[in-house]
Amino acid sequence: MQILRSVNELRGWSRAAHAAGRIVGLVPTMGALHEGHASLIRAAYGQCGAVVVSIFVNPTQFGPNEDFARYPRAFEADCDLAEHLGADAVFAPRVEEMYPAGAATFVEVDGVGSRLDGASRPGHFRGVATVVTKLLIAAEPDLAFFGQKDAAQVAVLRRMTVDLRLGTEIVVCPIVREADGLALSSRNVYLSADERRQALALSRAIRSVEALFAKGELRAGILIEAAREILFAQTLVRIDYVALVDWNTLEPLEKAAPGALFAVAAWVGTTRLIDNTILG
Repeated sequence: MQILRSVNELRGWSRAAHAAGRIVGLVPTMGALHEGHASLIRAAYGQCGAVVVSIFVNPTQFGPNEDFARYPRAFEADCDLAEHLGADAVFAPRVEEMYPAGAATFVEVDGVGSRLDGASRPGHFRGVATVVTKLLIAAEPDLAFFGQKDAAQVAVLRRMTVDLRLGTEIVVCPIVREADGLALSSRNVYLSADERRQALALSRAIRSVEALFAKGELRAGILIEAAREILFAQTLVRIDYVALVDWNTLEPLEKAAPGALFAVAAWVGTTRLIDNTILG
């Protein structure tokens, strides 16, 4: 497996793969790989003839009081896992490679980029859209793989790739959960034992909404209140948002329908976690 450090190396690797007739797949990550990331790499390996995993903790998607400095980093273990899962290359640039001195160009996705996480984390999706655009331009992948856990991010990136005519298909893979239901996240390592237990309220809230929808409940207010009650019951959980939205626009819906996104975000202690379901 190759370790690529520069945009030119990544672009050269991708073009050589394309010249050999291979479909190129990109799995963008910030490292600290877990089974959720592994599922993306497996999906890419199954659909593509050449797979590159990017490992880059992107500073522009973190707010001034967020966890950029302490975000978990495990580069050697990440590379071992990526290679074991069939990745052909890892792209691991320095910050200066992705954001050269004097860089003044950023990508903003109006509307959808200001909703859900975009509303509670100003500038977050600007940073995400910018770095993913840079990765897609550099890697020229046919397919790029993302997890449904970051459903709001997926909506932003789908809009961005269509608007910019980037030519890469966004592939969305299912949420991977631990045995007790907690959605896998690199940030789960921050949780204390008590916080870890109370964090299960997010997945319980999601399951309660799925059950209500399956019984025919469509009213957004009822679904949202059911989830909020479960979250409110936990003393260490502080709600960021609970929302029923159109997955394409992230605009709120009054009634649920198949394909609607029900999403929650909450602070558990000092750790912000997200979870969601696509109803129906």
